[in-house]
Amino acid sequence: MKRYTLLQCFTVFITFVLISIFFSSEDVSAKVQIVASLPDLGAIAQEIGGDKVDVMSLAKGYQDPHFVDAKPTYVTKLNKADLLIYNGLDLEIGWLPPLITGSRNSKITSTDALGRLDASTYIPQVLEVPTTQIDRSMGDIHPKGNPHYLLDPRNGIYVAGGITARLKEIDPENASYYEENYKKFADHLNQKIKEWDGELAPYKGTEIVSYHKNLEYLSDWAGFKEVGFIEPKPGIPPTPSHVAELIKKMKSMDVKLVIASNYYPQKTGSLVADQSGAVFLSIPTSVGGQDGINTYADLFDVIVGDITSALKNETGETNHSASKAGG
Repeated sequence: MKRYTLLQCFTVFITFVLISIFFSSEDVSAKVQIVASLPDLGAIAQEIGGDKVDVMSLAKGYQDPHFVDAKPTYVTKLNKADLLIYNGLDLEIGWLPPLITGSRNSKITSTDALGRLDASTYIPQVLEVPTTQIDRSMGDIHPKGNPHYLLDPRNGIYVAGGITARLKEIDPENASYYEENYKKFADHLNQKIKEWDGELAPYKGTEIVSYHKNLEYLSDWAGFKEVGFIEPKPGIPPTPSHVAELIKKMKSMDVKLVIASNYYPQKTGSLVADQSGAVFLSIPTSVGGQDGINTYADLFDVIVGDITSALKNETGETNHSASKAGG
């Protein structure tokens, strides 16, 4: 029987390790490297790409997507990206362009590059596109329209279709895989939308007040009427006089629900609700915005559940608890 020296055994072990690392790195590099500006886009891309992609999201679900720190590590990640997926409609205008420029990645630097995907181009209807000239006195008005379209789950299906088409171009060998994943995603989300529609149906026409003009797509889908905003103008902090007028208006209209994304200030919303007799509801509005929200469908399970629970109990103990939690 052949005997091996300690040196020979060590050499075999090192060789095995190096081969394993080589093939492991090959597997990683073979995957399509995706960077998403927002976690919702990243979550959708992950469901479509499956094990053929690596996905990183720059913004976190608990952050205001208008304001994200442009970290140097993001430049490094973008430098290696095969595909950048971003929201568009100038939502990331304050932080993403410098990162793209700094990446020096020809796959994503040009707006018409194959590796650069503006998800907003797949949305059938952009809300609140200005019809008159805008200026800074009007607050943070987006000249291309309201960019928070991912808060209508129907738009998630359109975005998923766009991501699927682009992945099929970038990685044609796995085209059928991406197409199959898209079908699963769309079928599941369509079924969930029917369920959510049923849960929301009794509350169509409900008048609400929100903190910022970021819930229009959600309200449009759910059939809510937004009758006021805690911000006097988009991006402008509320003043005492504005808050007082808003409370007066809410009392006269008997508005029962105040909603704010959970990354916005909570105290003013809670105050407005308490003073007007409404419920204050702080909700996650992005994947990762709350523990347990890992997919795009998870997000709407929570949003719809929170809103319908609050409206069902608008005069009961649950309402008082919801209002207190916001403070």
